[in-house]
Amino acid sequence: MTTKDSIQEQQAPPAVLTIAGSDSSGGAGIQADLKTFMAHGTYGLSVITAITAQNTQTVHSASRVSPNMVAQQMSAVMSDIDVRAAKTGMLADAEVIEAVATSWQSALEIRGMAIPLVVDPVMVSTSGTQLLDADALTTLREKLLPLATIVTPNLREAEALLNMAPYAIDSVNAMRQAALQISTQFNVEVTIVKGGHLQLADPGTVVDVVYERALDNFTQVSSARIDSVNTHGTGCTLSAAIAANLAKGLVIADAVRNGIRYVNEAIQTSYKVGCGAGPVNHA
Repeated sequence: MTTKDSIQEQQAPPAVLTIAGSDSSGGAGIQADLKTFMAHGTYGLSVITAITAQNTQTVHSASRVSPNMVAQQMSAVMSDIDVRAAKTGMLADAEVIEAVATSWQSALEIRGMAIPLVVDPVMVSTSGTQLLDADALTTLREKLLPLATIVTPNLREAEALLNMAPYAIDSVNAMRQAALQISTQFNVEVTIVKGGHLQLADPGTVVDVVYERALDNFTQVSSARIDSVNTHGTGCTLSAAIAANLAKGLVIADAVRNGIRYVNEAIQTSYKVGCGAGPVNHA
């Protein structure tokens, strides 16, 4: 029986999955991803790979979630919910990365369809704590990157992925070459090399380089550099925004451009939290 006061079931927004670590300060990791998903009108799901004790100043400690539990989380979510896109963040170690890669492949085989995967190759925290060891980096290269639709390294992460010396990427042209190499070497559809740490002739500008392998096309996205210490979680937020945009059906070029703009605006409207590098404003 229905009445005039009956609740009408709403159509669910597209579901987006984050596979990442928990940040107790709320500015990065799972917490930042879920805030970003909500801000984009999508439904956020999570697989937690690690738990950190951190604040805006430092990471005090971190504990991984067992690879078996990571795999069980992925199976539970992917077998029940229509995930339209996913992203990865902090993946702790080689065994966790392998569990994520294996579980992702199994889910795709069962679903029988491609799902966009954005890989943020998190290696070092904003405060400088190393989050990925050498064995994990090798597994990331061999097992996970070939499954990625988009990979979003910053300059130091791009150098590590390509076995380059630190600070070897020192120009926009070097960023372009790194993006090309990553897409070619790891069979990644789109590579975004983030240029926030690159000092340009114009100090008020940040350039991110986007390479699309299928089109053999480079795009340079320029943004105003914002003088703010509130940049904790910007990498997590960008990859989450791109994944959310893909889940909503945007083509890759628009998903990337909108994601970069969202992060820029989130930094501009950020507020002070804690005594160190604060979060961006995800709202």
